[in-house]
Amino acid sequence: MNNYEKAFLVSGRNTIIHKNKKLDLIIINDDIDPPLIVTRHGVKEFTDEVPASKLEAKERYLELVDVSSVDVFGETKTLLFIQALNNKEYKVDFTKRGTDMFIRVHQDNYI
Repeated sequence: MNNYEKAFLVSGRNTIIHKNKKLDLIIINDDIDPPLIVTRHGVKEFTDEVPASKLEAKERYLELVDVSSVDVFGETKTLLFIQALNNKEYKVDFTKRGTDMFIRVHQDNYI
C-alpha cells in the first residue's frame, strides 16, 4: 500500500483539482506546451526550470503532474480545467498558447 497522498485530484475527463496548499503543482502536458504552475493564488506559466525528478520537485515543495501519464488522464489534452485553492476554476486552452486566451478564469466561485 502506498502512503503517498497526491496534492491533487482528477475529476472527469479534463479537470484537475488542487487540494494541498503546501505543495504547488507543475502541470506538464507535452513537450511542445509550456509547463504550468498551480499555486494557492492561481494558475500561470512556469518559467523556471522543471524539476528533473519527483525527489527534486518535493525538495522545492512542488509536485509534478504529467497529464499524459496513466495515473492522470493517459493522454495529452488540448483543453484542461484546473480548480485552484483561490476558489476559482481556470480554463487552459493549449491551442491558444501565447495569447490572452491561453489561461483564463472559467468560474469565479466553483464551490
